[in-house]
Amino acid sequence: MSLNTYYTLGRSGLRVSRLALGTMTFGTEWGWGSDEDTARQMFNTYVDAGGNFIDTADLYTNGTSETWLGKFTAERNLRDKVVIATKFTFNGEPGNPNAGGNGRKNIIRAVEGSLKRLATDYIDLYILHTWDKITPAEEVMRTLNDLVASGKVRYIGLSDVPAWYAARAQTIAEYRHYEPVCSLQLEYSLAERNIEREFIPLGTQLGMGTMVWSPLASGLLSGKYKPSESGFTGEGRLDATRGIENPAFQKISDRNWKIVAELETVAKELGHSMAQVAVNWTVNRPGIASVIVGASKLSQLEDNIKALDFDIPPELANRLEIVSKPEQQFPYSFFDAEIQGMINGGATVGDKPDGYQLNVLSLSAGAGVS
Repeated sequence: MSLNTYYTLGRSGLRVSRLALGTMTFGTEWGWGSDEDTARQMFNTYVDAGGNFIDTADLYTNGTSETWLGKFTAERNLRDKVVIATKFTFNGEPGNPNAGGNGRKNIIRAVEGSLKRLATDYIDLYILHTWDKITPAEEVMRTLNDLVASGKVRYIGLSDVPAWYAARAQTIAEYRHYEPVCSLQLEYSLAERNIEREFIPLGTQLGMGTMVWSPLASGLLSGKYKPSESGFTGEGRLDATRGIENPAFQKISDRNWKIVAELETVAKELGHSMAQVAVNWTVNRPGIASVIVGASKLSQLEDNIKALDFDIPPELANRLEIVSKPEQQFPYSFFDAEIQGMINGGATVGDKPDGYQLNVLSLSAGAGVS
């Protein structure tokens, strides 16, 4: 599999690469990241390898990420070739409560800002960045549908929201004939597998392809960090964000060090870098549409791109599965084989074979279906 092998995103016709280029590292405003020349090199390397899916957000590096992405895209005249995803929610104007969140006022404000920085008249995939705990899903979906109708947005997605909220949003879209959600953007890696409980089944059932962020657990799975009395040693994002309470950077635990140790062993047996094995494992998991890879150095991106060049043998994949398996939680324990056997009387109950049931899309397009 290579970067120029494209798959549709969720239940949509949008074709994207299995690895997306993350641009949160475009800029040095946050104390880590890359300068403009390095960012341009990474952009060019990615698109020259066949990649077409690029992820950013309005406040990544205080707007520099979007600005540089728009500049690099224009330099290569690639606007119609690349798929640009950007996000809104976070507030960049302290003291102004309506300069953030997911209300209509902020969404309209945010999309205009992103369009200007990206130097484009449309956004391919516009994503709600994080649930604000306030705005009704009805307001969000109506606003996003209006943006699609206006031509400023092509497709819509959700990131970092509760599963019930995503399900409600998609149900509203279906019921009111709004633009449906085609993508969920969520954290997923060997060190963070909690989305397997709700979000992966949700996405596959309701037509939302899962985009993965932080497949290397903020760099922990790259092997650059080692445990120490102070927590860890090593330079990179985790080191630059010491003391920050953002849960995305809380990766140091005994469990995760065990995962790192097993990953290192498996990587040596395969003859690939730890980062390549971690990304390969993630991109080939059920329900995963695309994995966002970000880097601050060109060599890191080049290494990540090679993650698609090999297969992990089942016995080695099983070792990674065992060491990283999430702790069982209620009520998911009731869905395991033992309890299910009590429901079906011990009879063998399998999935329906292909072709047994009419395709959902074909049905919904036919007459008599509202």
